[in-house]
Amino acid sequence: MSDKKLFGFTAIFDTPDEIIHAAKSVAGKGYKKFDVNTPYPVHGMDDAMKLPPSKLGYASLVFGLSGTLAAVLLMFWMSAVDYQIVIGGKPFFSFPAYVPVIFEVTVLSAAIATVLTMLIVYFKFPNISHPLHETEYMKKVSLDKYGVCIQADDTLFNEEEVKLFLSEIGGKEIKPIYFDDEEISAVKTVFEPKFIGLLIAVALIVSGTVYFSLNKLMFMTPFNWMMSQEKGIVQEKNNFFADGFGMRKPVEGTISRGEFPYQYKGDPETAGRLLKNPLLPSEVNFNLGKAKFDIYCSPCHGYFGEGDSRLNGQFPNPPSLHSEKASNWSDGRIYHIITEGQNIMPSHARQLSREERWAVVLYIRALQRSLNAKESDLE
Repeated sequence: MSDKKLFGFTAIFDTPDEIIHAAKSVAGKGYKKFDVNTPYPVHGMDDAMKLPPSKLGYASLVFGLSGTLAAVLLMFWMSAVDYQIVIGGKPFFSFPAYVPVIFEVTVLSAAIATVLTMLIVYFKFPNISHPLHETEYMKKVSLDKYGVCIQADDTLFNEEEVKLFLSEIGGKEIKPIYFDDEEISAVKTVFEPKFIGLLIAVALIVSGTVYFSLNKLMFMTPFNWMMSQEKGIVQEKNNFFADGFGMRKPVEGTISRGEFPYQYKGDPETAGRLLKNPLLPSEVNFNLGKAKFDIYCSPCHGYFGEGDSRLNGQFPNPPSLHSEKASNWSDGRIYHIITEGQNIMPSHARQLSREERWAVVLYIRALQRSLNAKESDLE
C-alpha cells in the first residue's frame, strides 16, 4: 500500500469499439468522476459518457452582456450627461452610432472571460500538473491505445470493486495512479515570495521601459513630432521683426493665389456700366442667392428686401431694394455695392465669393420682379 494519495484507477483498451463500450458501461454503472483518453476524437464519445452540455457558455453570456451594459452606460454618461455636444443635429445619445462600439466590447468581453474561465475554473490554472502526466498510461493513450480513468473522489469509488469492474468490461493493465507531492502543492508555489517578487520585478521593468520609450525616448532628437517648430503663432511676439509683431500684413501689391483683385475699387459708375452678371437665371443659382441673401442680407434688408430690419433698431434701417433708384441700378452696380459696401453697409467680399455675390444679385432681381410684377409677366 503506497503512502501517497490515490488519484484513481486506469485501464487500457485496444479498439474504438471497446472504448465506446467501456465508456457506456462506466456511465451506466453510475460513476460521475471519470474520464476517457484517446489519441484522436472518437465519434459518439460524448453520448457514451453521458456528458452534460458545457456550462462555459453561461460565463460567455454573462460577461458578454456585462460588456454590452457597461459600453451603453459609459457612452450614455459621456455623451448625454457629462459632455453634451450636438454633432450634425444628432441627439445627445445617438444609439445607431454606438452599435459598432457596443458590438466590439461585447465580443471582446465574452472572448476574454471565456478563455479566463476555462483556464482558471475548468483547468485549475495555475496548477498545470496532473497525476496522469508522464505515466505509461498517458504515453499509450496518446499513441495507439484507448483508456478509462475512474477517479478516487467519486462517491461510488471502491478500490476492489473498481478493479473488478474494469476487468469485467475488458480493461487491460489496470493500475492505480497516485498524486505526487509536488502536484498537490503546485498551486501554493505561485504564492511564494520569490514568485511574487519576480512578478513585481517584471511589472516594474516593463512599465518603466514603456514609460521611458513613449514619454522620453520618442521625444528626443530627432523625434520631436513637430511639437517644436520655427513658426509664427497667432498673437505671439516675434523678435525677428523690428516691431515685434508675429502676424504680418500682406506685402503691398501682392494678391493671394487663386484671387483676382477687384478692378473697380472706388468707381461704382464704371462698375455699373461694364460689369455683367455671368450667371444664368437657373434654379441652382436662385437657390444659392436666396441662401446667402437670407444669411447676410436679410438681418438689415428683411427677407423680401423691403428694408424692414430684423435687428430691432440696432442699426439704421436701409432703404428698400424695391425703390425706383434701386430698381434702376444695373447688376454691376449692385454687385459693386455688395463688394465694397455703401454708406454704413460694410463690404461683404470676405463673406461671399464672386459667384455667391452674383447669385445674390440674381435673387434681388427676382424679389424686385415679384413685388413689382407687370402685366406682361402673367403672359
